[in-house]
Amino acid sequence: MNSASPIFVVTGGAGFIGSHLVDRLLRDHATGSVRVLDDLSTGSLDNLVAARAAGERLQVVRGTVRDLSTVERVVAGAEVVFHQAALRSVPRSVDDPLGTNADNVTGTLHVLEAARRARVRRVVYASSSSVYGDRPELPKREDQIPSPISPYAVSKSAGEQYAQVWTRLYGVETVGLRYFNVFGPRQDPASEYAAVIPRFILWALRGESVEVHGDGGQSRDFTYVDNVVDANLAAARAPQASGEVFNVGCGSRVSLLDIIERLEKILARPIGRRHTPPRAGDVAHTQADIEKARKLMSYVPMVDFDEGFRRTVDYFRRLA
Repeated sequence: MNSASPIFVVTGGAGFIGSHLVDRLLRDHATGSVRVLDDLSTGSLDNLVAARAAGERLQVVRGTVRDLSTVERVVAGAEVVFHQAALRSVPRSVDDPLGTNADNVTGTLHVLEAARRARVRRVVYASSSSVYGDRPELPKREDQIPSPISPYAVSKSAGEQYAQVWTRLYGVETVGLRYFNVFGPRQDPASEYAAVIPRFILWALRGESVEVHGDGGQSRDFTYVDNVVDANLAAARAPQASGEVFNVGCGSRVSLLDIIERLEKILARPIGRRHTPPRAGDVAHTQADIEKARKLMSYVPMVDFDEGFRRTVDYFRRLA
């Protein structure tokens, strides 16, 4: 990223992760500009309030990655495309496999092809730890064979394969990031497909019992959003990263019951639990081996779970 005035594209840039990435790009590249492509189906312009202070350096295009001509228009002249647009929820993919495929597979293919035609230097795209499926080996390593058990996981695995083919066949530099349960400010707690941490926090702040799928013993490598932004920026510049996929996590696990206990300590009061059946497509445990990302991208998670969780609770408290 040596250009004096680089242009960056963030698909899904009005979403949870994408908007944090937009903020950092505008902050770190004082003369650079960012184009956001978002259909606002799950993202919100409210997430870009801070970014709008950049004035003309921020351009927001309302459109979908399902439309190739729109993607081509947005990526023209860009140095790096950060592809964050997706239907991210496993339960949603079970309910709507065709929509998930259209956004996550066809959409990714459109981004890759538009980048090829525009001679974009590099595409950094969001994949997911869900590609590992329910294989019991922990921690998850990138050389383990994917075993997806949901339409969402299949879509992410397909996106990885398309990206690697575009690198080998067409010379498009691509880097895939397998996110492990990202959380933080701006994550939507209201949707029925919302991630567990914002939902737990919202219910607790309302004084309601939290809904626990299964026995609550399932655990995740919860990863604060700032770490994910760091990984994206590292992936955009690391010379050895092209054509590779990397785990992006913290290398540790926290169970759902552990989250509730931590939340009780922060709020200084007990929180009720109501257990429901396990969700279709969910896996029992995830944990990332992040050695490959450390070695090839110099990725080091700077915010641990407890610090990230405190920041997230504070954010939702301010909104309450």
